[in-house]
Amino acid sequence: MNRAEKAALQLQAVSVLRTLKETRTYDELADETDLPAGDLNRYVNGHVLPSADRARAVVSEVGERVLREELEERVRLDEEGYVDNSGVVFDQAFLDLVAPVAAESFDFDRPDVVLTAATDGITLAAALASYYDARCAYAKKSKETAVDAFIEARQRLESGIELTYYLPSSAVDAGESVLVVDDLIRSGETQELLLDIVAAAEADVAGVFALIAAGDEGIERARDRTDAPTGALVALD
Repeated sequence: MNRAEKAALQLQAVSVLRTLKETRTYDELADETDLPAGDLNRYVNGHVLPSADRARAVVSEVGERVLREELEERVRLDEEGYVDNSGVVFDQAFLDLVAPVAAESFDFDRPDVVLTAATDGITLAAALASYYDARCAYAKKSKETAVDAFIEARQRLESGIELTYYLPSSAVDAGESVLVVDDLIRSGETQELLLDIVAAAEADVAGVFALIAAGDEGIERARDRTDAPTGALVALD
């Protein structure tokens, strides 16, 4: 880990602690993190930064658990199984906290591009792209008028509907590493199309990540397509 990466990790840990402190006393925060209340006070108020080891523990262990709990509280599942995650995808500050937690928890290779499908996955992709200092790209169901060349992925769904996604050819170069992300993975059909785009671009898959997995089908389909780390922060049965 170089100095810049260490500093970024330390600052992300401070962001997690500050978020937790909004609803907790220092003593409660100490109980959750196993860190002294006095040290937490200094971290939260910016007097000192946690060590790299402490920062990693805060982000990958405490941060993951707390963000999972927060996600579960914010996401709504109706009687027909439809997911309302608007309380998450419109909160960029929350997604900015998700990015380092996902990176530490799933150990993705550092991507050159973070790829998603328009539109709900864009805010998550932007957060992860910012964290990795990577480019953010999103595929759409329609072609941009002023763009000449596209990578196209098409799949006929079980319902008989044909789904097509388009990505400008300039968005991903051959040999680049691409992290495929989305807010929600259910059947895995969208993720398969995004993986088709990565393959067509002759790029490499750094991983597949979703905030929420509704069932196991989508995650399993993605894992069948790639050996790269694949998972979701929260699973809904």
